[in-house]
Amino acid sequence: MSLMLLLCFGILAALGVPLAVALGLGTVITLQLYDLPLSMITQTLATSINSFLLIAVPLFILAGQIMERGGLSERIFDAAEAMVGRFRGGLGHVNIASSFVFGGISGSSVADIASLGPITIKSMTSRGYPLPYSAALTLITATLATLVPPSILIIVAAAAAGQSVGAALAGGLGPGILLAVSLAVYNYVVSRKRGYGTVVPFDRARFARSILRALPSVGAPVIILTGMFSGIVTPTEGAGLAVIYTLLVGGIVHREIGWRDFIELAVKAGQLAGTVLLILMVASAATFIFTVDLLPQKASGLLSLISGSPFVTLLMMGVIFLIVGMLMDIVAAALMLIPVLMPAAVAAGVDPMHFLIFMVTCLAIGLATPPVGTCLFATAYVAKIPTERLVVASLPFYAISLGAAVLVAAFPQIVMWPIALLT
Repeated sequence: MSLMLLLCFGILAALGVPLAVALGLGTVITLQLYDLPLSMITQTLATSINSFLLIAVPLFILAGQIMERGGLSERIFDAAEAMVGRFRGGLGHVNIASSFVFGGISGSSVADIASLGPITIKSMTSRGYPLPYSAALTLITATLATLVPPSILIIVAAAAAGQSVGAALAGGLGPGILLAVSLAVYNYVVSRKRGYGTVVPFDRARFARSILRALPSVGAPVIILTGMFSGIVTPTEGAGLAVIYTLLVGGIVHREIGWRDFIELAVKAGQLAGTVLLILMVASAATFIFTVDLLPQKASGLLSLISGSPFVTLLMMGVIFLIVGMLMDIVAAALMLIPVLMPAAVAAGVDPMHFLIFMVTCLAIGLATPPVGTCLFATAYVAKIPTERLVVASLPFYAISLGAAVLVAAFPQIVMWPIALLT
């Protein structure tokens, strides 16, 4: 049954059918072919999104859109530039730091591209960075939003796996810091070697002004994440706090967003969240078929015969994550892979949280790679650069991302120490 479902899904997806619809139709076709009643999945469809935690998804999407429209992201970028612009490769470091901070509010890589992308690429090219390099760095730094809390993918994946969302969000912080530091080191070496960028003399007055302008914006991730990890608020309540805070800052402090803008952004956030939750619904139905077909147990048995250590098991799974992440939406990919591979990983001695965050780290790379990388095409559009040229310029950054994923697989402490520290 599982092979029939995957075959139907693959054919429909190749024909251009939207992934959520293709997965749902594949599930229905499989049930009909094996004479199973459709009523077996109706309850699964309803209960899969009946979760208080999943309310955080549309709220964090809305917070990211308010940041973009309300001028918060621009002020974050200006403050970061004032702090490190005097160093060689400074604007590249600003790119990395601003994406890290923005991801700490929106949880969306695509929102990072839409909001910060035009600002960072324009600023870098005007200061002597080549357009392909600027666009490639912007592309890869956007994937940080998928790793650092409050990552929307981590929220959905943890809820689907029955794991603590708060602990999973904390676990993503380790790989996020690792990737950000790795990118910063590479940017410094390349910028110094090739003479990228111009060094901006430090101006105390400009530094003070930009910091003061950015304080309300930077306060958002500090308040939200402190509240979540201290236990004062749940992730869902933190998402609501993010919306209220960014709306107050954008509307009252910056005066760049009104009620009409908020309604427009709320509708857009609802549309985007609807897509994510629809995928979650149909993936839960597919999971039902996988469970009936004993696919997780079969996968566990096969992997136990091939590999003998948790590290090797994760590396083998990593290849699957990378391939699937390159070919389909990463939310749909996570929801399909978790019920099949997570039991096998646990049977091999891998901690469930380590598995989840490693999977997210690998899938995040798919956002930046062809043939269906959402961030890849968004960055090419924003930078006005051919996609093929952007892919070539991104090859070193792909290697850095892969190296970070291997380190996450090899050293569980990268994932587990933030969990122990913050939860």
